[in-house]
Amino acid sequence: METLYITHPACRLHEMGDWHPECPQRLDAINDQLLASGVMPFLAQEQAPSATEADILRVHTPEYLAYLRDNSPATGYFAIDPDTLMNPHTLEAAWVAAGAGIAAVDAIMAKKARTAFNSVRPPGHHARPGQAMGFCFFNNLAVAAAYAIEKYGLKRVAIIDFDVHHGNGTEEMFSGDPRILMCSFFQYPLFPDIYHDSPAENMVNIPVDAHTPGDALRQLVTDIWMPRLEAFKPEFIFISAGFDAHREDDMGQLDMVEADYAWITKQLMRLAESTAQGRVVSFLEGGYNLSALGRSAVAHIKALATL
Repeated sequence: METLYITHPACRLHEMGDWHPECPQRLDAINDQLLASGVMPFLAQEQAPSATEADILRVHTPEYLAYLRDNSPATGYFAIDPDTLMNPHTLEAAWVAAGAGIAAVDAIMAKKARTAFNSVRPPGHHARPGQAMGFCFFNNLAVAAAYAIEKYGLKRVAIIDFDVHHGNGTEEMFSGDPRILMCSFFQYPLFPDIYHDSPAENMVNIPVDAHTPGDALRQLVTDIWMPRLEAFKPEFIFISAGFDAHREDDMGQLDMVEADYAWITKQLMRLAESTAQGRVVSFLEGGYNLSALGRSAVAHIKALATL
């Protein structure tokens, strides 16, 4: 079975100004590197559908959805905060970015694919139930995970987040839910500066210092993530794949390289093969140095596709 590569043209239409690092060219960087590396022919390409309102409301509030609709601009920008802005295409992009995960779950559960990478934007892991923040509008991964649990009756779902920033929105949505085990590391202090010293039992979220090298992060995965994940025995694995922990990305100050992303993904693939029938869906989150983003995403996707 193949690895799906899911995207949508609307994801390029959302933009927040020429100055903004979360730009449409991020998707081009990934696509170009997949073509240049010869990986693209090994992927099954699909266009993301739009999520439904019911999909969004599993993790977001009706009031928040109404707020986004009411403030979607006909021209120009509407600033939710200084870094998170809507243009006339933002909501369409957000709906299909969330829908990509739904499509991936359905394809994998129908055994039409084993893994998927959603090359979509806006990203999602900072989006809270009732608030956009950190460039995020809908929490794409949370939408898909909640859908998978409800539609397919999954009892154990793992969420992995290796973005340089804490996936605070995802943690808020699933904190205390015994069906979810979330594992992450993130630079701290750093945006969003939200970390609970005593997180819920199902949250294995590890703050690390600036300039932590890749080998130290691999050791955290080996010593802390993997024992918890192996004991949990997930039936499905979702990944918030942020590539801004790369040492060339000045959005943070961690020191990962492409080989670290590939190594982490391979550990997760081995776990998925043993407990989850190989089922993994990954979502693009951060990554703002375009060269490092493209190279890192290719390393991650090659591991997902076992190439």
